[in-house]
Amino acid sequence: MKKIIYFIIVIIALGGAILYIKQDKGEAQVVENPENIYVEPVVEESKDRVESYEILEGSTFAETMTDQASTTYSEAMAIYNASVDVYDLVKVRVGRTIDLVYDKDTDELKELQYQIDSEEKLFVTLTQNASSTREWLARREDIPYKVRERVARGTVETSMYEAALENDIDIRAIIELANAFQWSVDFAMDPRVGDTFEFLYEERYLDGEYVMPGQVFAGKYVNNGTELYVYYFEESEENKGFFDENGNSVQKMFLKAPVEFRYISSGYTTGNRVVMEIGLSGPHRAIDYAAALGTPIRTVGDGVVTHAGWSSAGYGYLTKVRHNGTYSTNYAHQSKIAVSVGQRVKQGEVIGYVGSTGYSTGPHLHYEMVKNGVKINPQNEILPPGDPIKEENLDRYFELKTQYDEKLKQE
Repeated sequence: MKKIIYFIIVIIALGGAILYIKQDKGEAQVVENPENIYVEPVVEESKDRVESYEILEGSTFAETMTDQASTTYSEAMAIYNASVDVYDLVKVRVGRTIDLVYDKDTDELKELQYQIDSEEKLFVTLTQNASSTREWLARREDIPYKVRERVARGTVETSMYEAALENDIDIRAIIELANAFQWSVDFAMDPRVGDTFEFLYEERYLDGEYVMPGQVFAGKYVNNGTELYVYYFEESEENKGFFDENGNSVQKMFLKAPVEFRYISSGYTTGNRVVMEIGLSGPHRAIDYAAALGTPIRTVGDGVVTHAGWSSAGYGYLTKVRHNGTYSTNYAHQSKIAVSVGQRVKQGEVIGYVGSTGYSTGPHLHYEMVKNGVKINPQNEILPPGDPIKEENLDRYFELKTQYDEKLKQE
């Protein structure tokens, strides 16, 4: 009889426990650990060691590896030789870093990483092939950004720069917008108080942190009442870029200006201009763009470099680019030249840096446009536009344009 009663009590107790568990299924229960139960501590897994070395002014890849990172010359050259067909490490840029990864167990150098540009990264990794021979292998990979779209707006009260600050816009995004309009708006001369702008662009994030702005997809700039539009479209690998609201390319033979974010300190004149500081007078058949020392100078169009060096005519360091049988352009008073005679250059390519060499009163670019041997005012030259979108692709273009316009309307 006692056994039956005991069995009934156990059944009732179990039933109550099950009922209690079902009723409290959604609640987390805190259970204290008795002192006599051993809980193994969580040990954080060790990671490979990463060391970063900045490319210093005047340093080469090999010097950075041997002098800063203390690798052997033979190891540095093994890495260089493995990567040269993928990316030539001679081209490493001052200010960027070389990241070296060391094995967590052996502390042996196992990988080199170098960010080539804003889009790609180089990896040179120590591997073991099928015959158990260790060798370095190189590869390029796209940087895995997470992308968010943003619409930015502003009104010009003093400058585009100030408008960016007032509206919490990354100044680099404003530069991208200026680049989209670079064939139709010279942001040194054209902006007026009250001009407005709005644009749709991507913001790039890496590991949850904002890194930089990316592609501009669409933009509108109202300049002194005139509405200007750009839309990014890839018709093909050969024809991609910015087009206007009618599907015509906004790209022209020449850029409106050869430097970014500057002001004109001296315009084009045919009458005498006196420069007291250097005791010269005469016509000024050029445009002077005042800019910070070292500001990149871009060629306004495709062409071939015909002069790259010192000029005894007062130009200081001078670059000349021949674009075709009609046009050539000259870029004077540079602090540093980035091209050589005979080199082919593409529109927008950096050919030098703003300086104050030769007969100069301060850092600026002296820019000349020559047509059929005569210096002309580049601001007055009317140039033909680029190729329009082919008729068979217009429907695709206008469909994309409509999507961009809808996003631009969003607050």
